Amino acid sequence: MNTFTVIFLAAVIVATVTRLWLGERHVRHVQTHRNRVPAGFAAQITLAAHQKAADYTSAKTRLNLVRVAVDTAALLLLTLGGVLNALDAFWRAALGPGLWSGVALIVSATVILSMVDLPLNWYRTFRLESRFGFNQMTLALFATDLLKQALVATVIGGPLLLAVLWLMQGIGERWWLYVWLVWVAFSVVMLVVYPSFIAPLFNKFAPMQEGDLKRRIEALLAKCGFRSQGLFVMDGSKRSSHGNAYFTGFGRAKRIVFFDTLLSRLEPPEIEAVLAHELGHFKLRHVIKRMALTFGVSLAFLWVLGRLMDQAWFFEGLGVSTASTAMALLLFFLVVPIFTFLLQPVASFYSRKHEFEADAYAARQSSAADLVRALLKLYKDNASTLTPDPLHSAFYDSHPPAAARIARLQQTAPA
Repeated sequence: MNTFTVIFLAAVIVATVTRLWLGERHVRHVQTHRNRVPAGFAAQITLAAHQKAADYTSAKTRLNLVRVAVDTAALLLLTLGGVLNALDAFWRAALGPGLWSGVALIVSATVILSMVDLPLNWYRTFRLESRFGFNQMTLALFATDLLKQALVATVIGGPLLLAVLWLMQGIGERWWLYVWLVWVAFSVVMLVVYPSFIAPLFNKFAPMQEGDLKRRIEALLAKCGFRSQGLFVMDGSKRSSHGNAYFTGFGRAKRIVFFDTLLSRLEPPEIEAVLAHELGHFKLRHVIKRMALTFGVSLAFLWVLGRLMDQAWFFEGLGVSTASTAMALLLFFLVVPIFTFLLQPVASFYSRKHEFEADAYAARQSSAADLVRALLKLYKDNASTLTPDPLHSAFYDSHPPAAARIARLQQTAPA
């Protein structure tokens, strides 16, 4: 057996066992605290709401455990199980070696993985989310979304994939640098294009109506020195009753989007506080920092891929008999999550640090008390658990646990 095969299998076992253990640990912890609302929340969250959040969190986590097992099986079948090897041989025979057979290989593997994931996505939407009263999606909308996603991926992802494979095959040993430059340019263009041309394919975006809320928001934007293309309300309620708000776009194309579900649940001062938190990410350059980090990591990964694609052991260790640039690219991005999983707490810690900083900014620009009230409503309405397992949270949660976040905000609120 190839030495790299042993290393790969060991990494798969470690990552999979850790994920399953973390999930089971999380469910046990949440269920242990199911019958008592944490003391700091007892005045705002009822026991029934707390129990719903515990059951919803447990159901999502158990479904994710199934997803972990399915994804691991799919990865092993594609690699050591010989599926990628068979696909590669089929497309080489049909199209000949070269660019187009490489594109066909990656597209067919992507389709297979999407089909494997489809039943779980369907179950989560129409069973799990419906059971807890969140789903608003119809089968027709679900199917339409899939078709639109496939169309967007073909129109936008197809040319990008062709460009990447062409550079990998024909530009020389420093192809990884040119591919990285293309990826950076593509990412920046997508930040500009997405809000105006892609997002409207899936949702309706209406300008926020005139009134007290809009005046409050515009005053906050002026105070924070933020310019955007506009304030928009998105019909998020046609898919889910979960509420949210976000920034999108880049440069002059920036826009602020509120889910209609969020506006229906929060009072104007609370919405202002939520927006102040989001503005904190912008003013503290969190978006730029995350982009720079992402681009830096992607450059490092592409450099590593440049070293691996010339090594026969890399292909042989993953069950592939014929080396190619397309196969190298596909294999690399299939196995990278396995080898980097144990670094996930670092990324989560970095994200949570930014959330604390944005909360502190919101407390200075609006009201910490209003943000606390908004968060409590969102935790309740979205059935977010107040008692996550600390270790599971360290791996998976991009936001701080509710207790830590609200305690810090309450320390900044005036007495």
